[in-house]
Amino acid sequence: GRKKRRSRPRAARVRREFSVVIQRDADGWYVASVPELRGCHTKARSLDGLMRRVREAVGACLEASGDGGRSEFVGVQRIAV
Repeated sequence: GRKKRRSRPRAARVRREFSVVIQRDADGWYVASVPELRGCHTKARSLDGLMRRVREAVGACLEASGDGGRSEFVGVQRIAV
């Protein structure tokens, strides 16, 4: 018979949460940015597509930064000028 291979336990990956700011541009594209990660942004035609892309962008930004960035998004304030 065949011997069953033991699978190695995967290293536990720490999940982090990020705030995502979503806007719609003049051409109708959804644009997302992640304030905690400098330069982390993407765009898509649909919100579902945008969320898939922003997850990819966050992964790429974390990989590129090495330390994963450690700033904290506080919020958005609306003002009238």
